[in-house]
Amino acid sequence: MSNMDGTEELAPVGLFDGALTSGDGLPGEDRPLISELLPMASLRAEYENGSQIFVKQIDWLMNQGWAGIRRTRGDGDCFYRSLAFAYIERIMHAEEPALAVISAISVLETTPPLLEQVGFQKLVFEDFYDDFVGLIKSVIEPRHDGRLLTVTSLLETFNVPEVSNSVVVFLRLLTSAQIKSEADEYSPFLFDPETTDPMDPESFCNNFVEAIGKEADHVQIIALSKMLKVNINVAYLDGHDAQGVVSFVPFQNAHDPDTEPVHLLYRPGHYDILDRRSEDPIPPLLE
Repeated sequence: MSNMDGTEELAPVGLFDGALTSGDGLPGEDRPLISELLPMASLRAEYENGSQIFVKQIDWLMNQGWAGIRRTRGDGDCFYRSLAFAYIERIMHAEEPALAVISAISVLETTPPLLEQVGFQKLVFEDFYDDFVGLIKSVIEPRHDGRLLTVTSLLETFNVPEVSNSVVVFLRLLTSAQIKSEADEYSPFLFDPETTDPMDPESFCNNFVEAIGKEADHVQIIALSKMLKVNINVAYLDGHDAQGVVSFVPFQNAHDPDTEPVHLLYRPGHYDILDRRSEDPIPPLLE
């Protein structure tokens, strides 16, 4: 069956040998919400004594120049948290950060009317909106400490649960608003992920989009990509290809189709951030 974006739907992924772990031995709640960049070899080590197909796929990624991974806590919010971090980091690293900030904020400024149109009260979303816009503005405008946002301070910010979860909630509301505002377009693709029963947009959004801790699938990725006008490339590390080739599924919704996408890595039930660097830059001494 084909998806909304015209790509072929990937078959469901079952259990595989080699549990989805963080590699740090810590209970889920003790893992960072977002980690520093880690070498892809650290992910490979987790599968060396398990699924060799996964090892082949990781080797393929490394041979394609994907040297690093930024781990996200596996709490059901990993897609939204990964996308938000990578989205802001991409703005920071843009050729013209000021222009990238202006462009991002101009898109976000169109969202409050839509949120209200589909039934969200301003009181519900305005603080979340302000937090997200404020983070983006701090790429070019000094924060309360007088400093601009850096990768180090972005990482610190995303590991403060109150701030990080505020961003997650806002992106969930944006996703829900997009689905509800174009209900006819999304309705044929809305199913209960547990029972596969068809769902109406309102019920789907209430139970599987707005609810914290609920995983995202193609529908949510498409909707949020449209709302943020961002390109997203998802690499599927799913053990499907015996030769180890990894499928990249593009979600193209930026104004300029050539805009650098956000790169995410999907493993069954989980999203992390994919990167061509193997470690974060060393922060300046005065940072």
